[in-house]
Amino acid sequence: MKKSYLDESNRKKGILLASIDKKNGADFKKIYERQFKEINQLWESERSVTAPLAHDYLRSVVQKILSANKEISKSDARIVFSRDWWPNAYSMGDGSIAINAGLFIYLENEAELVFILCHELAHYYLDHTGSAIKKYVETVNSEEFQKELKRLSKTQYGANKQLEELTRSFAFSSRRHTRENEVAADMMAFNFMKKTGYDCNAIRSCLELLDKIDDSLLHQPLALQQALNFTEYPFKNKWVQKQSAIFSQMDDKDTPLEKGEKDSLKTHPDCSKRISLLSDSIGTQSAPGKKFIVNENLFRQLKKDFFMEMMEQCYRDNNLSRNLYFSLQLVQSGENLPVAVYSAVRCRNTIFEEQKNHKLG
Repeated sequence: MKKSYLDESNRKKGILLASIDKKNGADFKKIYERQFKEINQLWESERSVTAPLAHDYLRSVVQKILSANKEISKSDARIVFSRDWWPNAYSMGDGSIAINAGLFIYLENEAELVFILCHELAHYYLDHTGSAIKKYVETVNSEEFQKELKRLSKTQYGANKQLEELTRSFAFSSRRHTRENEVAADMMAFNFMKKTGYDCNAIRSCLELLDKIDDSLLHQPLALQQALNFTEYPFKNKWVQKQSAIFSQMDDKDTPLEKGEKDSLKTHPDCSKRISLLSDSIGTQSAPGKKFIVNENLFRQLKKDFFMEMMEQCYRDNNLSRNLYFSLQLVQSGENLPVAVYSAVRCRNTIFEEQKNHKLG
């Protein structure tokens, strides 16, 4: 399956490269190469999940969406679960779409999963990736942008600061465009979802979740004093004392750009605005929808399975601190205890070996 998905991605890459205009062709080629390198990594790595139980479940949910919406009924989107820990889902522009384990484990029901799938399918249907690439290349090659770069190259004093401001404002301009795309994808996702029979109120609960998903307190706090206390090496409270967060250093006197920077630190910015823009639409669903249609028991089992898959992927990626964090969470929950204990001990042994060999970052 992965090979067929990879072949399809490479076929699409060939079509894009063949369609490049001579004007700004080098810039387009560079971006497409980078884009498809990331796509290929998804299909060639262990990150994408092809286990039949999980993948067939995902395909069944996706089919509910496609069969209810004529405009995407023949979509060639290739959608998989990923073992990645960060709480996100993304469309890569060629039809490759991934739902990370780090997001799935937080979802409360199938309807929330359906909204996420509808949102990513909307990005693909509206070709937001292609539009963003085109806009970026046109902007950096525009007469205005190049003229400003040329002026800065001749500036004797303060050039670096001005260049930083130019690129920074451009980055935020691009991000605003991306946020416009998020709103457009939300609206189309609602239109897709309302035909499926799922409860559209899940859109609100899902966006509320995304708004706070960067907060580690979503998980039950770890009893680190208990897990990391040893007779010959007692636990020290200073190890876990909270440091002042970057958010706490910003107040209501922020300039607009500082507020933009603050918001940009979130994995999913502008969720409260997105909720308010969709509130009226959500209330128009003609009949109460369902939270589960395909398989509630399997959904809940996959949440538990994906926590372990995500934990293991962190170890494979040498992300030892996060692997230990997830392992200790599993120990503390009391579920799958043999796996949890094995994972925690293996990670601590690896940390010891890395420290001994002076490789611990």
